[in-house]
Order: sequence, then C-alpha cells, then structure tokens
Amino acid sequence: MQAIYDFLYDPGLPLKAVGLVIGIWLIASHVFALLKPDIVKPWLKAFPRNEKIGIPLVIFCFAWGFIIWSCMDLGEFYKIERVVQIIIAGVCIGVVTQVREFLAVRALGFLLILVAAPILDSAFLQEPQSRLLLVALAYAGAVKGMFWIGIPYLMRDQINWVLAEDVRYKGGAIAGAVYGALVLVCALAFW
Repeated sequence: MQAIYDFLYDPGLPLKAVGLVIGIWLIASHVFALLKPDIVKPWLKAFPRNEKIGIPLVIFCFAWGFIIWSCMDLGEFYKIERVVQIIIAGVCIGVVTQVREFLAVRALGFLLILVAAPILDSAFLQEPQSRLLLVALAYAGAVKGMFWIGIPYLMRDQINWVLAEDVRYKGGAIAGAVYGALVLVCALAFW
C-alpha cells in the first residue's frame, strides 16, 4: 500500500507524465465518441444505472481512500487509524449493498474527487502557465464529482441534454478532443 501512496502523493507524479496521460485519454475517448456514436450513445444513456460498472468502481474508490488513510501522516489522529479503516470498509460494503440507485454516477464522482489531488500535486508550483489546463480540469472534475455524488440524477439529465441534439454531442466530442490535444501539445513542448 505504501508504494502506491508514495507513487501518487510523495513526491507526486511528474507534470509531463500527467499531461501526456490526460491528453492522450481525452483525445482517444472523444475521438472514439465522435467516430462511434452508435456505440457510445447507448452506453452513455445506460451508464448512470449501470451496476456492473458502479460496484467495481465503488470498491476501487474506497480502496483508494483506504490507502490514503492508511499511509498518510495522521499526526495526533493516529490513535483512531484502525477504527477509521474499519469504518471505511464497512461503509464500502454498505454502499455496495444498500445504495444501488445511481451507483455508477456516485462512484464516478468519488473517482473524480480522488483523481484531482494527484493532478493538482503534479502542477503545484510548476513554472509554465499552461499547467493551468490541468488545474482547471482537476477542479472542474472535483466540483462536478461533488454534485454527482450529492445529486446523482444531474448526470442523467446532463447526458440526456447532450444526447438530445446531434450538434451538442458532436460539439462536446470535438471540444474534448481539442482540449486533450492542447494538453498533449503543452505536455510535449513545455512541461
């Protein structure tokens, strides 16, 4: 567990590597969405209530939270480390068994919040101003993740809005690919 924690948080991921991964992921996912709408649209429509994705994603997110709690410096809270570890495991089981409504949405929101920290750490006090592309993406994801956890039907409504008109779907796919290309170019040229 400590090796995973150290890889993500101490000393943190290099900005260039994070930029390359995020840029390539954004380009690949959005170009795929643009080229294969007959595959992506039904998948997006079904995602909010997809338990086959939601359950493993929830378990993954709680495991990540467990690693963070177990490996970080707790200071004076070290006395309750075991208690909180048991609570994390119990809440994970409770969420998987009892919170079935929009489980995939809540899990994705949780993941967006968890992913924000390593992204922000990689850009912290780095010189090129273009690093703010990652910072903006991380904060937007974290805020969106908080809303999706608390009000999960928003994601369903957002997906329905995007899929309602073809121009919105194509515009979103193109915008995501362009943003990914911008991040990738900055990662290769400046970071």
